[in-house]
Amino acid sequence: MAVTSPPAGVLHGLKMAPSHVLRCCQRALNWIPVLFINLVVGWSYYAYVVELCVYTIPNNAERISYLVIFHIFLTMFVWSYWKTICSRPAAASKAFGLPRAEKELYEREERAETQQEILKKVARDLPVFTRTAGGAIRYCDHCQIIKPDRCHHCSTCEMCVLKMDHHCPWVNNCVGFSNYKYFVLFLAYASLYCVVICATVIKYFIKFWTKQLPDTHAKFHILFLFFVAALFFVSILSLLSYHLWLVGKNRTTIEAFRAPVFINGQDKSGFSLGFKRNVAEVFGDEAKYWIFPVFSSPADGKADPCVLGNNIQHTPDDSKEKNDAGQTVSVTMESGP
Repeated sequence: MAVTSPPAGVLHGLKMAPSHVLRCCQRALNWIPVLFINLVVGWSYYAYVVELCVYTIPNNAERISYLVIFHIFLTMFVWSYWKTICSRPAAASKAFGLPRAEKELYEREERAETQQEILKKVARDLPVFTRTAGGAIRYCDHCQIIKPDRCHHCSTCEMCVLKMDHHCPWVNNCVGFSNYKYFVLFLAYASLYCVVICATVIKYFIKFWTKQLPDTHAKFHILFLFFVAALFFVSILSLLSYHLWLVGKNRTTIEAFRAPVFINGQDKSGFSLGFKRNVAEVFGDEAKYWIFPVFSSPADGKADPCVLGNNIQHTPDDSKEKNDAGQTVSVTMESGP
């Protein structure tokens, strides 16, 4: 009996299936840190509201005041946390992709020098001022785009992310242009949430420790709640302090470790606008919106949320118009790949 081999398309599908399953499993595993944070917050809510306020605190006025303060900071913490998670990373505009003719030439060309000439020709019409460490045009082979300034490819998100700071496993998302304000507020409100817990629990923590209160099931929750809140506060405060420093310098974590390279060389402060404008780049011009995890346009309250302003302090090549030190280059970006 003749044995026929399966069609090539079937074999290709069988080979692709395991990799697809692995990617799905990886994406599911990426949510474990987020699930852990939510479980800790859920337990802290039960321990504080039920075990402390309902079962332990005898005074109604104290109980109500504690509950009001607790829920205010919990709301701001959860709001900013989920805004960080749910904000889709901002991707570069299609304008940064190679035109069809240049793309075909680039893909056929094997010599790196000629490929760079093709990229330089296309980059003349784009507001791109940073280069690789070797002085070449920054190009992403995965996304097939010329990378805008401060844009980097994230292997986890499988896309180039504008003003990428880092990929954070605790939010299962890239922290960048679209959600950096939310991320900083998440750290700030997480710290304040821990401070509120520690400040209000410590009195009853001491009473349980010195056996001034009955040894009930609430004792374990209150003791553990104080230690967990204090531990998280110390770790989050250090991270918050670092990112506030980055905001003041208008740097990303990537740029702090590796200074951006411009046409005339490296400059770690190449994107700095001065402290006030650096803060406005992240939080917006109107201070009344700073404490809320809502979009506030950088440097212009009327600008589109997909507009990225970069201050360029370096002179581009002769084929481009020269920029003064205070000029802002605005590039329209897309919120998705």
